[in-house]
Amino acid sequence: MKRGFVLGKFLPPHAGHISLIEAGRRLVDELTILVCSLPDDMIPGEVRVKWMETLFPDCRVRWHGAPAPQTPEENPHFWPIWRRIVTRAHPEPIDYLFAGESDGNELARQVGGLFVPLGARILQTDQAAIGGLTATAIREQPWRYWDFLPAPVRDHYAVTICLHGVESVGKSMLAERLAAHYSTVLVPEYGRIHCETYGTDCREQDLLLIGQSQQAMIEAARPWCNRLLIADTDALMTAAWSQMMIGYAPDQLICHRQADLYLILGTDAPFIDDGTRVYGEPGERARFDRVAREVLTIARANKVEIWGNWDERFDAACRAIDDLCRARLG
Repeated sequence: MKRGFVLGKFLPPHAGHISLIEAGRRLVDELTILVCSLPDDMIPGEVRVKWMETLFPDCRVRWHGAPAPQTPEENPHFWPIWRRIVTRAHPEPIDYLFAGESDGNELARQVGGLFVPLGARILQTDQAAIGGLTATAIREQPWRYWDFLPAPVRDHYAVTICLHGVESVGKSMLAERLAAHYSTVLVPEYGRIHCETYGTDCREQDLLLIGQSQQAMIEAARPWCNRLLIADTDALMTAAWSQMMIGYAPDQLICHRQADLYLILGTDAPFIDDGTRVYGEPGERARFDRVAREVLTIARANKVEIWGNWDERFDAACRAIDDLCRARLG
């Protein structure tokens, strides 16, 4: 049996890491991946370990998260320390040590195994392609290198925009237009489909299922979006529906991952009863609007008001989204 070994920070893992590991897997019967992290890393070590386990389920993924010297100049015992770290992660003899840079040669000499340089960066011939990609560049501009990021890392760097507001304010129409404008994924409203199937007489169990299903759809779609994910609604709007329908909002509807930005659509849009509307009477509609806004305030969500005709709403939404992206990602 041939055993291989890969060591890295994977901060974050990208196409260069994945191509190296995929190549290494083909050369051995068993591959061990050691994820190394420091307590103050931008992305926690345990998150990166889960990513690597997801990406390489048939590999043995190990984690070293305690402080350790990063260069031989930092500590005269650098190599003895790292020999112990590697031995704990891979107690068996190492046949092949895979790395994409020349320092893998010394690591192999110290811990055992034949150094197999699976990466042209060693020869300085692939700086612009997969082998030349760096985690530092990705951390600085993750959206620029989107095509080189695996699904779990895209999920980490994706930005979710959620439309929020009462019935018949144009959420679905605006969501479709935004998704087309940003060439990205739209998550539709689950509650509408549910009510068309089972009716609008919702009890707590119906509302919980609606909110949880909506969030599940959002989470499942995030890795597939083009940097931005547009959600027609989320569980916080279901919490507002719960307040209106049963007089309270179950805690399970408040504890999900929030969107990065909520666009609150004003009630100045013309009301259209399409057969699934519940609160069309002006007094009820105004109360529902207050409840929907209060939910975002209680959740301390990041929100922007959107008013006007359809084109004005679209323009205001794009400005808010672009402002958020500039603030987050430069």
